[in-house]
Amino acid sequence: MTDTISDAVAVGRRVLSIEAQALSQMADGLGEAFTEAVRVMHDAKGRIVCTGMGKSGHVARKIAATLASTGSQAMFVHPAEASHGDLGMIGPDDVVLALSKSGEARELADTLTYCKRFSIPLIAVTAVATSQLGKAGDVLLLLPDAPEATAEVNAPTTSTTLQIALGDALAVALLESRGFTASDFRVFHPGGKLGAVLRSVADLMHGAEELPLVAEGAPMGEALLVMSQKRFGAVGVTDAAGALVGLITDGDLRRHMDGLMGHTAGQVMTRSPLVIASGALAAEALKVMNERRITVLFVVEAGKPVGVLHVHDLLRAGVI
Repeated sequence: MTDTISDAVAVGRRVLSIEAQALSQMADGLGEAFTEAVRVMHDAKGRIVCTGMGKSGHVARKIAATLASTGSQAMFVHPAEASHGDLGMIGPDDVVLALSKSGEARELADTLTYCKRFSIPLIAVTAVATSQLGKAGDVLLLLPDAPEATAEVNAPTTSTTLQIALGDALAVALLESRGFTASDFRVFHPGGKLGAVLRSVADLMHGAEELPLVAEGAPMGEALLVMSQKRFGAVGVTDAAGALVGLITDGDLRRHMDGLMGHTAGQVMTRSPLVIASGALAAEALKVMNERRITVLFVVEAGKPVGVLHVHDLLRAGVI
């Protein structure tokens, strides 16, 4: 059994090495064709229609999903279904991204003809420039002539890895050319862990009515009462103008235990506490809390507290 495991590790490393070399080769070969492909997709008034057959079809679906989630209008059309009516889904303002390692998938023929007939830009992704797909493309993204990781069987391995990576490269180049931001990304990812991380502080914070606040001159008896009632483990301290000037936590209480009840909130508080803006992402709030080992952040706008965020709020939202 040990020998079998060792052999499996050796095979795994060989496969990853072959694919890594192919990826490096493709990266070195990117040039004007890649730039032109990004320009064509960026300038398209319609959608980016991804298509491919077999394993290339699965990759095309993935690329369409990645493009759609990063701000590009994109969809997948199955080439066989296209020949039976779905060509009508491809409009004159669209651009087609077609994938085929050999470039000779016969199911693509009708789509290629359709693109030529209606002057729909076609970006061809293939390993054979002289293939049917390679010659039909208005833009040719040529995959490296790299061996599959299963030399004897020749199953799609390296080639599909290259297709996926090239699709990611196109999506990221488009994303950056459009100035797509994390806030834009959040619109397309409202669910799951990713959606939680991309939610804003304003989505999760407790509002003004729940704020644990006392004035700077308030006696510590009042501060402790508010701290206990609001149950955040902290109380914010404001000046006469309503600006947040300090924060009292359990640590501050311990440091001022001797004669605590004879002090004011302003005498016990830690000045200039860490705060966060309501428009910041939940992920940013979590990073601040982790780095500074704190559990509460006051949310401040124009110097005044508008909300409060506890680490438990991030936990309940699935951010952690």
